[in-house]
Amino acid sequence: MDRPRDRRWDAGADHRAAVPALPRLGSVHIREDPPTGPLEETGSQMQMAEAGGAPQGAPLLTDTGGAATLGFGSSRVHHGEILQGVFEHEGRLVRGLTTMPCDLYHAYAVFEPSAIPVLTVEPPGKAKAFRAASATLSALGRSHIGGRLYVVSQVPLSRGFGSSTSDVIASVLAVHDACGQRVDSGRTARIAVRAEQASDSLMYDGDAVLFAQREGKVIETLPGALPPLRVLGFGTSRDGAGVETLDMGPAVYGPGEVAEFAELRLMLREAVAAADPGLLGRVASASARINQPHLPVPGFDALEALVPRCGAAGLQVAHSGDIAGLVFDGRDPDIDRRLDRAQRALADLGVTDFWRFSAGEHE
Repeated sequence: MDRPRDRRWDAGADHRAAVPALPRLGSVHIREDPPTGPLEETGSQMQMAEAGGAPQGAPLLTDTGGAATLGFGSSRVHHGEILQGVFEHEGRLVRGLTTMPCDLYHAYAVFEPSAIPVLTVEPPGKAKAFRAASATLSALGRSHIGGRLYVVSQVPLSRGFGSSTSDVIASVLAVHDACGQRVDSGRTARIAVRAEQASDSLMYDGDAVLFAQREGKVIETLPGALPPLRVLGFGTSRDGAGVETLDMGPAVYGPGEVAEFAELRLMLREAVAAADPGLLGRVASASARINQPHLPVPGFDALEALVPRCGAAGLQVAHSGDIAGLVFDGRDPDIDRRLDRAQRALADLGVTDFWRFSAGEHE
């Protein structure tokens, strides 16, 4: 089959028509002299502080009894990483990664601004999306207003699809849209890290970057987009329960691994510049191999042996999840036969959960 068993929204559908029904708060207009104060976080909502006031002359959205202006945002997911490790940047070692983009799932957010100085989120458990919306309002100079954030996502949790990052980015985009502000990827990255401590690089949609996931900044912009790829994704755990990333500490790498990451960075740069799926696949396989002592993939040696056997370019994994993928050259005229053969080989190893997607220039 082409996609995971659990279904998701059609990425080509109009997501504005698919969001849940929203309570009506009334239309909004700008008032220039609000007697209001800054927002503070209290549990699952933001409330005004009694002390202090909004910045002088700051606009506030106020209720006039009609339909509120809505902001919309969406984000795709990623499929683990092509490369993850530590890299030299500005004279020090920084944790960084290059993600494998993926359109199998999307997260959607709607933000409905309100004159009431309270920020709420639905479902209530979307704490990271809530923090992202709050931080975005603050970054835009709108921390004195409130609103309702609605997040809809069918992204599987704890598997390596970047479920929390997609929620966060969709929320950031929705708040920007409601406020009529242009989105800045660098600001979005900083907000994402503030909201979830470590973030993937989904905000740099279409750009291949080496991204410092705990600092929210780009280590290196690679010289082009990823080459055309086809990926046969699969689950590596028997129950598909995923990995609880909050329980995981950062991997500790030795000097040999640090040196290898430096070499893999050069190879990745060359692979992107030359649009070379084969070289990119070698980078992914090497990164997956280095990750084995830190988050072991069951049957890794047998999975890696499928790469030459099935004509794949390499094996990539989620460095904090339980999904992996055999990476193929998307321009190969025999790609469908290769994918079918690889899927049968994975089934022979006991893998039962498969999906296929494209990434890179032709995605």
